[in-house]
Amino acid sequence: MTISTESMDGDITRVILDGRLDIQGAAAIDLRMNVLAGSCKFLLLDLASVSFLGSMGLRSIVLPAQAIKRRGGKMVLFSPVPMVEEVLKASNIGEIIPIFHDLHAAVAALR
Repeated sequence: MTISTESMDGDITRVILDGRLDIQGAAAIDLRMNVLAGSCKFLLLDLASVSFLGSMGLRSIVLPAQAIKRRGGKMVLFSPVPMVEEVLKASNIGEIIPIFHDLHAAVAALR
């Protein structure tokens, strides 16, 4: 699992994940996600290149989202592949963190 970031207009940080978000993948991104959650107000988590999402991966998404929300910020999930989206929907993550497939809609939700 790799993690990279890019700055977008409106103080939005796009976090791009690539690989399997399983136990090893979660361990690889946890520290960086926690740092981002503590320093960024708006996160767009790009899941387009995530091929697998397990329970530890869910934890790696939910905990930073909760931290951002406590600080008055927002996080959205962007472009999960169908298998990953099924896991997100089965676990009701969409109730906590909105899921988008359209970049403009995702950005609008963060403002």
